[in-house]
Amino acid sequence: MFNYCYQGKRVLLTGHTGFKGAWLAEWLLGLGANVTGLALPPATEPALFNQLGLVGRLDHRIGDIRDLATVQKVVAECQPDYVFHLAAQALVRLSYEQPVETYATNVLGTAHVLEAVRLAKKTCTVVAITTDKCYENREWVHSYREEDAMGGYDPYSSSKGAAELVISAYRRSFFSAAGGPDIRLASARAGNVIGGGDWATDRIVPDCIRALQRGEAIPVRNKVATRPWQHVLEPLSGYLWLGAQLGADARAAASPLASAFNFGPALTSNRTVAALVQEVLKHWPGRWEDRSDPHAVHEAKLLNLATDKAFHFLRWQPAWNFEETIEQTVSWYREKEENDRTARILTGRQIFYFTNAARAKGLPWATPAA
Repeated sequence: MFNYCYQGKRVLLTGHTGFKGAWLAEWLLGLGANVTGLALPPATEPALFNQLGLVGRLDHRIGDIRDLATVQKVVAECQPDYVFHLAAQALVRLSYEQPVETYATNVLGTAHVLEAVRLAKKTCTVVAITTDKCYENREWVHSYREEDAMGGYDPYSSSKGAAELVISAYRRSFFSAAGGPDIRLASARAGNVIGGGDWATDRIVPDCIRALQRGEAIPVRNKVATRPWQHVLEPLSGYLWLGAQLGADARAAASPLASAFNFGPALTSNRTVAALVQEVLKHWPGRWEDRSDPHAVHEAKLLNLATDKAFHFLRWQPAWNFEETIEQTVSWYREKEENDRTARILTGRQIFYFTNAARAKGLPWATPAA
């Protein structure tokens, strides 16, 4: 169980002002970690980071990971025991508009974080987050495994494939060398993450919520695309458990955990965008309309993740199924709007519910050691 693993530990979290980063910051604070966050200001209004009041609850640093000196300064001052690298340009469609910025953030930014950790020469465990889209997508029906080729059609996907190559090179060139600093480096690839507090543009769940709040039809631009939908807490539990296990492994950088891991949902959660929207409408009545555009930029149609490795090495598996994921996601937004509940209450409660669901399944990260 990682309940006490992070207590009192120094944790550097890049991208803490983003959707996933804010959820992870809230969870880490609940675990008793001393969190330093490094990121650009929140990109949306509203932003979950602000709704959770995180600016006054952690060591909040505004900075750009594209600037190596900034990253080095924060790492040197923070002296982290753990690093969770989430900072990224995370939108496929935006990457078509800003390809150079996407590569600079996702590829060079990752190299900067790893270089800053290398130069700090301090024992540290690093979990670098990429995406399921890092794979060379061949639009096949079977799931992608960690050893499959990196690639990517669009700038975002290819930038994440390139980031994985950077991570692998740093691991083999610097962090596995005899006599070097004990730096343990793993990467994590998640599926399509959804959950309360996501306000980004060009993401289907925020698009659903905004339309439903206005009483308008939900615009669906890619109804037949299939994605591995998962609640944001699913991959975050994997990141935290991977970090805890890798940090405790006596084999240090030579550990088989110092490698890439997929954290995706069960195969039954691989659904079309249309199926996801219809499930949302079960919990928040409304309507949707097909806004398919034959001239739209390319986006993958089929994408599944194999999670055998995470199960066999970490005994990790999802805690919520597709229906529970949608129910919990929609309930966060509805309660925020209808009952004016604070985001911190809603988020903390869902972390509690999720942990209980994982404990009921006997997942080791949620089960106290005997």
